[in-house]
Amino acid sequence: MFIIDVQNLRKTFPSPDGCDKVAVDGLSFCVEQGRIFGLLGPNGAGKTTTLRMLSGLMAPTSGRAMLAGYDIATQPNDVKRSIGFLTANTGLYQRLTPRDILVYFGRLHGMADDRAFARAEELITWLEISEFADLRCGALSTGQRQRVNIARALVADPPILILDEPTLGLDVLSNRLILDFICRERTEGKTIILCTHYLDEAEDMCDHIGLLHRGTLVANGTIEELRIQAGAERLSNIFLTIVHEDKSVDI
Repeated sequence: MFIIDVQNLRKTFPSPDGCDKVAVDGLSFCVEQGRIFGLLGPNGAGKTTTLRMLSGLMAPTSGRAMLAGYDIATQPNDVKRSIGFLTANTGLYQRLTPRDILVYFGRLHGMADDRAFARAEELITWLEISEFADLRCGALSTGQRQRVNIARALVADPPILILDEPTLGLDVLSNRLILDFICRERTEGKTIILCTHYLDEAEDMCDHIGLLHRGTLVANGTIEELRIQAGAERLSNIFLTIVHEDKSVDI
């Protein structure tokens, strides 16, 4: 069963010279429930634009994508209710505490007060937030804020998680906690799209990997399939080999 189905997704932006800039060009892929799909590529490849379209924050120029049975173009609010969206620079309300934020977002998702408080406590315990749960977010470290952002994304227990550079800039302990969280969520049946520049993490965790270059998906498969295709072992070498051999793109 494909819980994420993306077909010929395209996004262009106007440019001063009158020619549209193509950010994402004919992107197609599917993800089964309970799988991690790694969407990887260099800066400027179109990853963030893709994630913003899939999350309902940006309308595609053309193409179609279905998440949890909802169309991103015609049912964006239903899509947003079905996903948890996390980035490395997601903002937090600086004057609120982590506990305040989790309860607040629980209420936004329609939870009664008692359920919102209970869910906040569950996440505070699981993500080891207790020691700073009542400090203002403006005083938290990068790793602590990222734990709060994860908890915020999980408040409504969505079936799909979209993670854009979730471990960027984190120390070893925070990094490990977040990677453990991703693995646990897959075990619980969540479907995850993961964007990261840490290719070792992607190689270890992802069930399927899509390599994106200049808005085009130049390869899509399991790590073993990509190794066979490229004749290389390490994911970094696989990407460089596949991009070099694809005559439709430059490196």
